[in-house]
Amino acid sequence: MSEFGQDKHYRSFTFLLMLIVFFAVLCGYNNVVTGQMPEAALAVDSACDKILKGDFESAQEIVRKSIAVQSIDIRQLGIIIDEYVAIQARRDAHQNDIYLEQKSELDKLKEEGFPKDIDDVGKVFTVALKALEYSNKEQGQALLNDPYVQQTVRQAKLLAAEYESQGRWLDAYAICYDKLALMYEDDDKYSAYAKLLQEKADIAAFLQDSPCETCQERYDGIDKQMFIKAVDFLDSSYVSIIDYRSMAIKGINRCKLLADIISNPYIEMKNKIRDTRSQAYMAVLTGMLDELNESQVSISKDKLVGVFERVLAMNESQLGGMGLPPALLVVQFANGALSSLDPYTVIYWPSQAKKLEKALTNQFIGIGIRFSKEDESPKVLTVLPDTPAYHSGLEAGDVIVAVDGVGMGRMSPNCVAQSIAGPEGTKVTLTVRHEGEDKTRDITLHRTSIVVSSIRGWQRNETDEWRYMIDAFNKIGYIRISCFDSRTVDDFERTLIQLEKQGLKGLILDLRSNPGGLLNGAIEIADMFIKEGLIARIQPRCGMPTYVSANREKTHPDYPLVVLIDRYTASSAEILSGVLQEPKHNRATIIGERSYGKSSVQSIVNHIGEGAKLKYTTAYYYLPSGQKIKNRHTDTKLSSEDWGVLPDVNVKLRSAELRNMAKMQRANELTVKGGLNNGSNVQRFSSRETIDGDPQLATGILVLKSKMIESGRRLALN
Repeated sequence: MSEFGQDKHYRSFTFLLMLIVFFAVLCGYNNVVTGQMPEAALAVDSACDKILKGDFESAQEIVRKSIAVQSIDIRQLGIIIDEYVAIQARRDAHQNDIYLEQKSELDKLKEEGFPKDIDDVGKVFTVALKALEYSNKEQGQALLNDPYVQQTVRQAKLLAAEYESQGRWLDAYAICYDKLALMYEDDDKYSAYAKLLQEKADIAAFLQDSPCETCQERYDGIDKQMFIKAVDFLDSSYVSIIDYRSMAIKGINRCKLLADIISNPYIEMKNKIRDTRSQAYMAVLTGMLDELNESQVSISKDKLVGVFERVLAMNESQLGGMGLPPALLVVQFANGALSSLDPYTVIYWPSQAKKLEKALTNQFIGIGIRFSKEDESPKVLTVLPDTPAYHSGLEAGDVIVAVDGVGMGRMSPNCVAQSIAGPEGTKVTLTVRHEGEDKTRDITLHRTSIVVSSIRGWQRNETDEWRYMIDAFNKIGYIRISCFDSRTVDDFERTLIQLEKQGLKGLILDLRSNPGGLLNGAIEIADMFIKEGLIARIQPRCGMPTYVSANREKTHPDYPLVVLIDRYTASSAEILSGVLQEPKHNRATIIGERSYGKSSVQSIVNHIGEGAKLKYTTAYYYLPSGQKIKNRHTDTKLSSEDWGVLPDVNVKLRSAELRNMAKMQRANELTVKGGLNNGSNVQRFSSRETIDGDPQLATGILVLKSKMIESGRRLALN
């Protein structure tokens, strides 16, 4: 071989050797940058994967075996896992302490003897329920088998029966069957009876005048054609084939309950039916029900309408002009019949329709306060910024003694709200008492249109603006969406851009207690985090499905994302969390509890009668994988518990934790100008206190930090 050929091969070999050295150095550089050797990188990926599935125990074992490797990421993951273990240890210790405390309280009650009256029963149930909540399985079973607790249950049933005979169905529910349904979750008879008592109490409330609305006003303008038109519309537009036989049975049963309630001697009502005629009408309804039950044959829409009209006609013929007001029967038959479809298909009667508009727009005419009302007069919780209340000197903690001279002590929360609200531009005078003072004063305000933003941060600052960066050092943002209204998308994007300008590296999206709202809002926010592909499929009963796909141009940066959900996260909030969790997109990790389970889409129509509206289920929605978010209502009928969105990391809050979290949220959202003594006594909680007081949020931040470590390592390698 010539010298030229040898030199050529030598240079090729030298070049290849230099190339190998270069890549070796480059890989070494990347390992230095990311703080880990190749085996550490594998451990980091594996540990992060376990954390994102909620398996901190396995992640801890992986980190423990890799701790000898000099890696920044391994050390950081070790700190994250240690923090999680510490959180769980504190929660477990707290759980055991409360159980022992309640067990001790129960022992003290035993020394006083078996419960004799309503107060005794209430004390035992309060202690027993709290002990059950904080007990383990064996402790809970022992408590339920305790003779003292069982005697309390028997005494409660006797008291409830007495209340029922007096027409006090809500009291029977509250002091007995609500508690029994919670104590004996596996016993369906208690939950079924609790539901029946609630139904009776709802009907009875519809018959009574309230301080802000008479019974007559409540059913003014109601006509039987409203229900008939609603049935005609649902026949072609409801999401699934309708079982009209079931609708008829539920409608008749509801009317039987109504007649039974009105015949109770303790229920006062104008033109009340005489007992003998009431019994005759009950017999007619029972006969109609027997016909349907014996037949077992499906009936048509027209047959349902025929049953409905017969119920109305028999009311007149059997009771000889002394019957129930027709509008009252229309409402109860319709409410019962529609309940056989799903909980979300309802008629809003004329007196209710106006309230619906306010709920959909998150807008109302008022003065700009949030209040609570328990046993006494309403108390101001917070004053909304830039509202009449904000500029009036009204403060959080103020007790509202009267509105326009009318005392609020016996008013329901809804009546208080109606009393304060009114036509835009009109005046309202509140008689208020500062917290801790005896003297009252009058404040006159002009009502105006109040728009409540659905986008919130973790705390307000000194100028009453929201703080959204909950961890400034790690650049972790926090946004809470309370519902999806017409302004949610714009407000959310504006907030997101603001955080991104501040160097956002990870985001906590809080959808807890979000009941849903406008579907498009949830879809558009999902689109902000997903680059491409299907977001959701909306499937009606008839016609073509609607496919919604992501728009790459609307996508924000791909920073790590954690979503918080709970048992009250519902509807469009479930769509958003479900889409972000989907394996096809894998955009977010979900922390918290199983969501509510409302897998359907509702629409509203106005043409069923003057002033009335029909809200009905029009479609089901499906995730990109084709999976439907299962419906709680349907699955409960099938004795299944597979509804809603399941979190990747399950963290269930106990009652004390929920109360503590709510207390901190209220304090942190308090406005300075609307606070006590114009802000001088506003007590807020730091970000550290806020995180420590909310185990779901604390776990969410730890998981987010793990995602940030994983994301940062991959970015460095790329």
